[in-house]
Amino acid sequence: MMLKKLTIILCATVLLGACTKKPEDAGMVTTESDMTVSQRDQVTSFDDYDQEAQGPQPGTQQDLVVNVGDRVFYGYDQHTLTSEARDTVERQAAWLKQYPNLRVTIEGHADERGTREYNLALGERRAQAVRDHLTALGIDNSRINTISYGKERPAVVGSNSSAWAQNRRAVTIVE
Repeated sequence: MMLKKLTIILCATVLLGACTKKPEDAGMVTTESDMTVSQRDQVTSFDDYDQEAQGPQPGTQQDLVVNVGDRVFYGYDQHTLTSEARDTVERQAAWLKQYPNLRVTIEGHADERGTREYNLALGERRAQAVRDHLTALGIDNSRINTISYGKERPAVVGSNSSAWAQNRRAVTIVE
């Protein structure tokens, strides 16, 4: 009888011991190298979620895009800023004043119509128009570079009025 009770107690102890956490699971820090690929992916996705919840880091390209706007659009064969474009450039100037150590490059673009040479010159005039407005608003000229890509880097591929309208642009890039 006593042997039977000891056997039951021993079996119960073994079963309960199998259900407890191992010391390495209880309070130990797990490094990324100890994780499985799916665990690392899960941590990455949680980090991404936290980053998205907080918004873009101030003073970055993403901050400019999300909170200010990084591009202005032009009419066919035009390089003068529309009132909507001037509003965007004014927001860019205010944003740049918050980050006086940042430099930007203004990229000028054109749609696919016209020769390569003509579109490079038009893209340069478009970038220069943004630069001129930024400097008129108090941004130091030395903080602004310009480059023209003409029709070489379309935002939208296509030979229709919608694609052309999106490709006639100047884009501000944080360096």
